Amino acid sequence: MYKNNVIFHIDEQDKVGLVLHNISNLIVDLGEGNLNIEMVANGDAVKMFARSTNVFETTLKELAEKKVVLCACANAMRDLGIQKDELLDFVTVVSAGVGEIVKKQAVGWVYIRP
Repeated sequence: MYKNNVIFHIDEQDKVGLVLHNISNLIVDLGEGNLNIEMVANGDAVKMFARSTNVFETTLKELAEKKVVLCACANAMRDLGIQKDELLDFVTVVSAGVGEIVKKQAVGWVYIRP
């Protein structure tokens, strides 16, 4: 079965709600079984994955349960002083957010940056 491969990019904390809403809408529109979705956060947006003050935890967990891969950029984490153990358990750390996006686009993933 063919699946649409989509990578969402976010680097601004104030766009988190918009991106999460876009992902949820895409799943409803095309169907969970027809998609591979990854969301890569770098820059300030990495803060959305921190456990301490996470107003998005419920939505992020629901997306992770739908097999959306949630990635945090290690470079941004270092710059912001965020440690891996401070992140929600279902978040994957990638060495470089931009590098992850380039790898996915090189194999045909659709890039979306709301």
